[in-house]
Amino acid sequence: MEWMLLLFIGLAAGAIGSLIGLGGGVIVVPTLLFFGSSLMWIEGITPQTAVGISLVVMIFTGLSSTLAYLKTKTVDVKSGLLFFAGSGPGAVAGSWVNQYLTLGNFHLAFGLFMIFLSFILLIRNRIKPIEKFKEASFQRHFTDNQGQRFQYGFPPAVGIAAAFGVGFASGLFGIGGGSVMVPIMIIAFLFPPHVAVGTSMLMVFLSALLGSASHIAFGNVNWLYVAALAPGAWFGAKLGAWLNQKLDSNGLVLALRIILVLIGIRSIFEGLYGV
Repeated sequence: MEWMLLLFIGLAAGAIGSLIGLGGGVIVVPTLLFFGSSLMWIEGITPQTAVGISLVVMIFTGLSSTLAYLKTKTVDVKSGLLFFAGSGPGAVAGSWVNQYLTLGNFHLAFGLFMIFLSFILLIRNRIKPIEKFKEASFQRHFTDNQGQRFQYGFPPAVGIAAAFGVGFASGLFGIGGGSVMVPIMIIAFLFPPHVAVGTSMLMVFLSALLGSASHIAFGNVNWLYVAALAPGAWFGAKLGAWLNQKLDSNGLVLALRIILVLIGIRSIFEGLYGV
């Protein structure tokens, strides 16, 4: 029963995370905590193990979706590596802070962060891009399949600083960070949406490598659960990357935003009252 459940969680996390560049941790962490610490269907789940398992699974999600997006040429590798200069150290710092969170404190902080993510998803299509970065020192160009040419860019220091914050959240909560980084890339740095998602998944993959290494060192990874989650996450990520090229993801974003609010409210309630 629990192995089928874990396989399904991995599939859902990979598909949703890859489709809109989230990384999948927003699915893995709360479901592991719900079925583990709340329902006790999965043994040995704590905030630390949930985050550690999630980050290792995101290695598979990030790699699978990055390879898929590389085939469609929607990954800006140079920008992704520059962002990783910030997100990598941020992921290690977040993993270190995670060790000091109790179950109640984690639920409270995680719930607030889920509601913040839902707000980001709400406004990401309603905020006009910041044009002042268009002539920034780090300039990039992209031509899509229809021949439309995009120019975008960002100051390297600003990009690295933003990525550090995203990486910190990734290591702390095991959520991947793409849900924050994608809107930043689109709104602040004028990335084409498909390039933002593809580049985000590259950053998620690289950050997950460092963040998971820290959690492995802290003993927070159950490898049997990883083995059950990883196959679903791998194939789910490929499915999500394929759907990204075929579908308008607005409907999924709306559904995900509602789910995040519900998860956030429940997590806050559990953090405050322990139920």
